[in-house]
Amino acid sequence: MSKTATIRTRIEPVLKNEVEAILAQLGLTASEAVHLLYRQIQLQRGLPFEVRLPNKLTATVLNASKAGRNVKRFGTKKELFSDLGV
Repeated sequence: MSKTATIRTRIEPVLKNEVEAILAQLGLTASEAVHLLYRQIQLQRGLPFEVRLPNKLTATVLNASKAGRNVKRFGTKKELFSDLGV
């Protein structure tokens, strides 16, 4: 089937650049990724991933983390594992 339909969208430049770099590592172009997304939507009769709002606790933790509250940082995996008791 001929590919003749066009999709245009506006997206933040930083997001576009970051995603296109990831897609390049996967060997995909943005057009190929959109094509894959559309095929999956067609096959699954909906989005191929769960889309929902976080519950109150999750939203609170995410906001605190973004603000740098209650966040532990580790210099190495060894330090992380030690903190976890592993």
